[in-house]
Amino acid sequence: MKLKKLTPELVSGLVDAGFDKDPKEIQSLSISQIKSGADLFIVSPEGSGKTTAIVIGVIQRLKEAFEEVPRVIILAATKEKALDLEAQFEIIGKHTNLRTFTAFDQGVIQYQKDMIYDGLDVLIVTPKRLNELLKFTGIPVTKIKMFVVDDADSFALDKYNLICRVAESIDKLQVIIVANAWIEIFAKLSERIMKSPRIIKPK
Repeated sequence: MKLKKLTPELVSGLVDAGFDKDPKEIQSLSISQIKSGADLFIVSPEGSGKTTAIVIGVIQRLKEAFEEVPRVIILAATKEKALDLEAQFEIIGKHTNLRTFTAFDQGVIQYQKDMIYDGLDVLIVTPKRLNELLKFTGIPVTKIKMFVVDDADSFALDKYNLICRVAESIDKLQVIIVANAWIEIFAKLSERIMKSPRIIKPK
């Protein structure tokens, strides 16, 4: 993996985790695009390294902790996926001071709301809990700059309305849709909530 343009703290985390050698194709293709701020579809099979690419790209864009409100929302399909993302942020971002928190359906919503308002940079959240937090003003969105939807091809159709509602409520937002395969509804998302999105696929 080319490390010269990454922050020193991120480089240290990648080296410690062994991600500095032989990056997977989707990582080489997508990390610089995430950093650019462009709206993206990242489409690659399960196990191809998409999650790691997202974590690296988010850390590189944010660089360090800032103020008390989240700047990134990552929508994960399940609690297990959300916790996997959180674990990767802890490993790769361990030399940064970025703050990550995961909110999922089974958790106590008031506790989760308090944790969000106490200050964090990256909120990882499941669809049902995101909807509930938004309903009860549990997420300040004034500083959100990235909205990532992981495993987007696995969501039930009604979840796409939630995705659109979030994206349409925030100005100057980078939207990243991550999936194992392209599905028909992505074309509608592209037209409705994305700005000239780039499609990234391995050859």
